[in-house]
Amino acid sequence: MPQNITRSVQSMLDEANAQVETMSAADVIAAAQAENVVLVDIRDPRELERDGRVPGAFHCTRGMLEFWIDPKSPYAKPVFQEDKKFIFMCAGGLRSALAAKTAHDMGLKPVAHLGGGFAAWRDAGGSVQAFVPKDKK
Repeated sequence: MPQNITRSVQSMLDEANAQVETMSAADVIAAAQAENVVLVDIRDPRELERDGRVPGAFHCTRGMLEFWIDPKSPYAKPVFQEDKKFIFMCAGGLRSALAAKTAHDMGLKPVAHLGGGFAAWRDAGGSVQAFVPKDKK
């Protein structure tokens, strides 16, 4: 018997987009220059290798987000304890909406996400650099 999924991805995205600020690529490109902003790239390492990365962005895979945000977690990252605005980015703007909502629900504030994701960043002329894996540095 098939599963009975009671909550669609679309409903989750609609809820996230209603609760979390969605920023345009132009606005994120400008905001990323500020000292009080952290651009959080939640793309998979394979995506970084294939498409490049945004210089200065903090990389956190989506699977570790909650663990890295929670200061009581053994995996907590100090960057998420800073008093800054966190702008989440993925490839196309879907995962980042869900990630930003999760971060907001955990108490991280302020948060936003990049509508259109990395593709929008690149298409708007945002800086991109080749990704170099840690083992090749």
